[in-house]
Amino acid sequence: MTDSPEPPRFTGWAQRPARGPGPDPRARRRRRRRWGALGAVGVVLVGGGAGWALYAKLNSNIHTDSATERELRKWESERPPAGPPNAENLLLIGSDSRTGDNGRYGHSRGQRSDTAILLHLAADRKSATAVSIPRDLMVEVPHCQRSDGQETEPQMAQFNWAFAFGGAACSIRTVEKMTSVRIDHYMIIDFTGFKKMVDAVKGVEVCLPQAVRDDQAQLRLPAGRQVLNGEQALGFVRARKGIGNGSDTQRMERQQRFLGALVKKVQSNGVLLNPTRLYPVLDAATSSLTTDDALASLRGLYELVRSTRRIPTGRVQFLTVPRREYRYDANRDELVQPDADRLFGRLRRDLPVTVDPTRKIGEDPVRTGAGAPAGVPEGSPPPAPSSDPTFPGTTAERGICE
Repeated sequence: MTDSPEPPRFTGWAQRPARGPGPDPRARRRRRRRWGALGAVGVVLVGGGAGWALYAKLNSNIHTDSATERELRKWESERPPAGPPNAENLLLIGSDSRTGDNGRYGHSRGQRSDTAILLHLAADRKSATAVSIPRDLMVEVPHCQRSDGQETEPQMAQFNWAFAFGGAACSIRTVEKMTSVRIDHYMIIDFTGFKKMVDAVKGVEVCLPQAVRDDQAQLRLPAGRQVLNGEQALGFVRARKGIGNGSDTQRMERQQRFLGALVKKVQSNGVLLNPTRLYPVLDAATSSLTTDDALASLRGLYELVRSTRRIPTGRVQFLTVPRREYRYDANRDELVQPDADRLFGRLRRDLPVTVDPTRKIGEDPVRTGAGAPAGVPEGSPPPAPSSDPTFPGTTAERGICE
């Protein structure tokens, strides 16, 4: 962890020269200036002490998992090479752990990645692309070390099992194997951390075409425009059975639009430039955050945020990996090729990714039968690649009520 600068120290006053008896107006003025200066120094010292305390608190909130770093180093020879300079790829993992304060949301054996997003920050910091990875996507999970020290065999499994097998290291290596994109950093946030983030920005506005009731997600909302607090927002992004058709596709789209609305509110409210508004957000974000060593300090997170704060909301993009119903199990997904490789290739080379909000993924995965794209005979050659493909998605500029 990076050392922090020391708070300012008061070193004392210089010895004043002796003066003769009798009143001296100049001396009175000097005393007033001296006491004014002393008061100013006191403010600086108090402010510096408070700033130091707040900095130390935020810094201590952040957790790092040294086991993840060790595991990734062990498999370094199998990992993709680094991408273009200054471009960064982060894996954002929403854990469904029910330990600690999360126990109120039920019980589970272990934890899985309830949400996973591959976030690509362009080298010029003029765009950010967030790619959702479905929890039920069938992927090749490599060798992974479990918490008990045993090692799992490589296998075909749904994506969220990678986190259950071997934590963040296994999820990172699974994403790298699937995409050939080098993951530079990772962040894990749990239910409690998400709620605190929403409450720290005084809620996020949503628009519901009809009332929602999902007892499993502990969510009941009326129809119409409304501002959700942290508890309601968590239920909103987790709900499946009480909203729409209950598919994971719709839930991912809802998560993307909600995160876009959250980004838009943070930027429009000037949170990043207002210390009184920024501190609660930082406290919420860091209190339930686990990261890699490079980001496991307030300075590391600040540098990351500072480099992205000028990205316009219209260039903060959200999309889902091209996928469809898994050919062997209608309750699972698989990648659509060559679309998925085109997307991963653009991220890998730091090329622009274009999303079209008017294109819809659909309420359900594309129904394919044996695996060919809908309407295309089995065995037909793949379509010619586009020089600048467009993917269904949305941006933070659109908001959730537009």
